[in-house]
Amino acid sequence: GTFTLRLLQTTTFQNISFVDMEGLGLLEDIELGSLDKHTWSIRFYQPWVRPALSHADWDTIENLLKIYLQQFNHLINEGAMQKDVPYPFVVQCMAGCVLYHNRTSRAFAYVGYNGQDFLSLNAENFTWTLSQDSRLSRYVQSFLQNYTALSELVEIIFNDTCVDDMELLVHYGKAALERQ
Repeated sequence: GTFTLRLLQTTTFQNISFVDMEGLGLLEDIELGSLDKHTWSIRFYQPWVRPALSHADWDTIENLLKIYLQQFNHLINEGAMQKDVPYPFVVQCMAGCVLYHNRTSRAFAYVGYNGQDFLSLNAENFTWTLSQDSRLSRYVQSFLQNYTALSELVEIIFNDTCVDDMELLVHYGKAALERQ
């Protein structure tokens, strides 16, 4: 069948020094785990999720997650200061991939700002598309487009890691997926 892995992130920037963050991982509608907002580590919800990948793979994922979250918070606050964005505000992200039965896949990423669509990733050519046209959205689009290290990382994660790891999660979670 076709399976979708979604990673959801909601970040509330109360002010420059206080950020509240929530994160959730879903395979179809099954909650795989969430982000511990104090330690930025993964809390597993299903007994089959942790054994699906090696400890080294989970350590790598957690380390990349911590680097991403630290950079994300820093870059958003920096952009907010440069563009005089008033606090508080909320940034929502949804990213993931769809794995089709023939092992092809399609990646996706969407960014929301204060409950409105803001940017989306065109996974064909890894460019960011405006969902709303504002000074702030153009600034963020330009920043993301020119941040080549991030673009290359996103491409690797979507084209390789997402498919390989999702195949393992689907295998380990087969019984739960069939019950759904």
